[in-house]
Amino acid sequence: MTESQRWFLLIVTLVVSGLVYLLAPILTPFLVGALLAYLCDPVADRLEASGLSRTVSVIVVFIAMTAVVSILFLIFIPKIGYQIQTLVERVPQAILLFEEQLFPWILSTFNLDAALFDFAHIKKILLGDLQKTSDVMAQLLGGLTKSGLAVAAWVANLVLIPVVTFYLLRDWDVMVDKVKHLLPRNLEPKISLWASECDEVLGAFMKGQLLVMFALGIVYAVGLWIVGLDLALLVGMIAGLASIVPYMGFFIGIVVAGVAAFMQFQDPIVLGYVGVVFVVGQLLEGMLLTPLLVGDRIGLHPVAVIFAIMAGGQLFGFVGILLALPIAAVIMVLLRHLNEGYKNSALYASEHSSDIEKTETVVNDN
Repeated sequence: MTESQRWFLLIVTLVVSGLVYLLAPILTPFLVGALLAYLCDPVADRLEASGLSRTVSVIVVFIAMTAVVSILFLIFIPKIGYQIQTLVERVPQAILLFEEQLFPWILSTFNLDAALFDFAHIKKILLGDLQKTSDVMAQLLGGLTKSGLAVAAWVANLVLIPVVTFYLLRDWDVMVDKVKHLLPRNLEPKISLWASECDEVLGAFMKGQLLVMFALGIVYAVGLWIVGLDLALLVGMIAGLASIVPYMGFFIGIVVAGVAAFMQFQDPIVLGYVGVVFVVGQLLEGMLLTPLLVGDRIGLHPVAVIFAIMAGGQLFGFVGILLALPIAAVIMVLLRHLNEGYKNSALYASEHSSDIEKTETVVNDN
C-alpha cells in the first residue's frame, strides 16, 4: 500500500464515520434493508442459478419473506403485548410473595437482622417506578397520537424498509461487483480476501447463531406453554434472545421461568417441569441446532458480540447497534491478519531468535 493510498483510506474512513454520525436519525431503514438483503441474497442466488431471472428470484424471496414476517407479526405481537401486560399486573403479587415467604427465609437462613433492610421503602420505590413506567408509556403513546409528524415519520420508515430491501436485493451482486472494480488494483486481491473472511464471520453468526436463537426461543416457548405457564411466549423469547451468549439464555430463562411458574402455580413440582424444558432445549442446541445451523464455521466471540453491540449503541444509538456486528467482523479479520503479520515480522522473529540463542547458549555451557 502506497503512502497516498493510506491517506486516501484514512480520509474515506473519517468521512464515512462522520456521515454515519450526522445522518444516524435517517439511516435506520436503509441499514435494516441492507441487513435483510444480505441475509436473503444467498437464497436469491440459488433461485437465479436454477434458471430464474434475478428480478423474478428477488420477487419470490421478497414475497416469501413478507409472508413470514406478516404471519409472525399478526400471531406473536398481540400475544407478547398481552403477556407484558400480564407481567406488569403480577409485579405487586411477586413483591408480596417475596415479602411474605422468601424474605423471611433469607433472614432466618443467613441470620440477618430485618432492621438492616427497609423492605417497605424498597417496595414503595418498586411500585412507584412501575407506576411511573406506566405513566411514561401512556404519555408517549398520547404524544405519538397527537404528533402527526412523528407518526408519519414512523410509518414512512416502516414502509421504506421493504422498498430498500427489494432494490438492494435485486442489485446486490451488481453493487458488490462495482465496488470490487473500484478498488485499487494492487489492493484488490487482499481486500477481496478480507471481505470473503468477513462474510464468513458474519455468515457464521447472523445466518447461524441468530437462527439458533430463534429456534431456541420457539422451543422454550412451546415447552413452557405445555407446562401451562401464562408467560410462556414472553419468557421463551427472552431466553432465545439471551442465547446470543452460550448458556446465558439457559440460565436467564430458567430463573425467569422458575419465578413466573412459582408465582402462577405456587407448587414446587412445576419448577421441575420448567427445568426439564430448559434441559431439553440445551440438549437440542448442543446436539442438533448448533451443528446443523452453525457447524464448524468461525463466528464472533460472545464477549466480542456483547462489547460491539454496547459500544455501537453508546456511540451511534440504534444505528450503531445495526452496524456493530459488521464492523466487529471487519476488526476481527484485521486483527487476525495483523497477528499473522506480526509473527512474520522481524520484530517477532528477532525476539524468538534471541530466546532460541539464549537457550542454545545455556545448553552448550552445560
